[in-house]
Amino acid sequence: MIIYLTRHGQTRYNIHHQMQGRTDEPLNETGKEQARAMREKLVSAHPDLHFDAVYASPLDRAAETASVIGGVPRSEIITDERIIEADFGPYELKSFWRMGPRMIAYWALPEIFPAPDGVESVKSLVARSRSFLSELEKKPYGTVLVACHGGILRALCGYMEERKNGILWRPKPKNCEIRVYESDGGNRRRIETFRL
Repeated sequence: MIIYLTRHGQTRYNIHHQMQGRTDEPLNETGKEQARAMREKLVSAHPDLHFDAVYASPLDRAAETASVIGGVPRSEIITDERIIEADFGPYELKSFWRMGPRMIAYWALPEIFPAPDGVESVKSLVARSRSFLSELEKKPYGTVLVACHGGILRALCGYMEERKNGILWRPKPKNCEIRVYESDGGNRRRIETFRL
């Protein structure tokens, strides 16, 4: 199975450097163009590309990105709560620069600093990523697209790259960046990366 993992396109909260977790904000015009440009880039690289399934977080920005990049109508997207963005609790929509030292430390180095009260832990992100991907790997698909968010994507990539701590935190995934993995009988490896 080939699994394409992508982060959604840009939103207005991305522009203003705000923590955007569970807030259901749509793509802005730049985000829509990013998704279209990535679709073109994929088709140019792989003219016969077809996704047997397209998954997305239930949040609109991920579902729209999935529809455009996947080349399928929204009605064909399979939504899964396990790939929704991290819950930032009291830090939701706060500026990156005004979160305070505990949240800044956690989001920069979650391998060292614990999640502040009310914020989803890395352990939780890893658990839901593992649950989602281990189930996906058992399905009879050849090629799959998964559109989600920057936080949960770090845990999904951690699973696919078999990181001991369960996360691949750096480098931060850019909007509409795609990391392509091959999963074959429990063996996993990254085979390609697409960036705008």
